[in-house]
Amino acid sequence: MEKNKGILGILLIGLGTILLCSNLFGFRFGNIAIHWPLLMIALGAVFEWLYLSDKKNPGLLVPGGILLVLGFLFEFEMLTDWRFSEYTWPIYLLAVAFGLFQLYLASDRRRGLLVPVGILSGIALVSYLAYIFKALSAVINFGILVPLILIVLGLLLIFRK
Repeated sequence: MEKNKGILGILLIGLGTILLCSNLFGFRFGNIAIHWPLLMIALGAVFEWLYLSDKKNPGLLVPGGILLVLGFLFEFEMLTDWRFSEYTWPIYLLAVAFGLFQLYLASDRRRGLLVPVGILSGIALVSYLAYIFKALSAVINFGILVPLILIVLGLLLIFRK
């Protein structure tokens, strides 16, 4: 009976959040064709809750974390007509890293879990840094800035004690 109360509680919180956002911000959540990611978020929350209710099976956190992150990403993409999908693809990698990191934190903290978390997060970070560098290169002339930075660093190394 306790589990049923928890699931019902999560569903009520989700429904209340949807209705509140609809009334406060004018979001129209009535069209499931647009807001299907909310189902992923709800399913991810159920996986998370199932683990948190008894803390016996941390493996539930992996699909829970992945579904939550991807659900929020897809909801964002649907609300923005996929305009930012060119820039949000590294979040797919971070979703898996998030689920595995949750497993790492909730289980016996086997270091082997940090290897895929680090690789996936590193690829996502490098991708976002490339986006930032590309955006900055339109504004800043790195052909001049980088050599100047190297000269200043060299001077600091020579004259600083």
